[in-house]
Amino acid sequence: MYLKLIIAEKTTFYAPKMKRSRQQLIKALNHYSKAVNTIIIGLPRGGVPMASVIAKALHLPLDIVVPRKLGAPFNEEYAIGAITEDGEPILNATVTGAIDQSYIDSVIEEERTEAQRRLQIFRGDTPSLDLTDTTAIIVDDGIATGYTMEAAIASARHKNAKRIVIAVPVGASDTIERLTPQVDEMICLHQPMNFAAVGQFYDTFLQTSDEEVIQTLANR
Repeated sequence: MYLKLIIAEKTTFYAPKMKRSRQQLIKALNHYSKAVNTIIIGLPRGGVPMASVIAKALHLPLDIVVPRKLGAPFNEEYAIGAITEDGEPILNATVTGAIDQSYIDSVIEEERTEAQRRLQIFRGDTPSLDLTDTTAIIVDDGIATGYTMEAAIASARHKNAKRIVIAVPVGASDTIERLTPQVDEMICLHQPMNFAAVGQFYDTFLQTSDEEVIQTLANR
């Protein structure tokens, strides 16, 4: 497996503007411009706007996979794991061992339902994504615990991707280290110290709506 890790810098704090982050990722991914059998995969919802700009700049098709984070009972924004697009759970055993199993079962079922809802509204009548023999470049706005990205990687493998590339502007260093062996190429522009959440590294971090994702996919 070919591994390439691009780290621009490690800093105590970094607040990338969205436009600058996109341009940096486009530059880092430029060797894929107009590549055959290569597709940009955005993670709904936050990764889709960035993935769309990258896809257009590199003249590559855009699509999505829809994993879902499993939030902790004490903080739904903190991931105790995630499910793949097909509903298979990937759990953080260190954390879930201290959580009641009934809660885990409940949140898995809830997120399976939500994943299917989003797949339906985002894809509509579009055929299910087939990544056979492709290079799948998975783009998100950042990586914190990494379980949603890990579920996206598993989803891409299940769809028979030949190579998987991760491209993000910012990520927690321990998470990037954990995920790198799972993919063929890892591009992470910044690994700040004192990483708490993706949003802290953006000057503006607005939530992407379902409608924005639908419109973006309609205009690809």
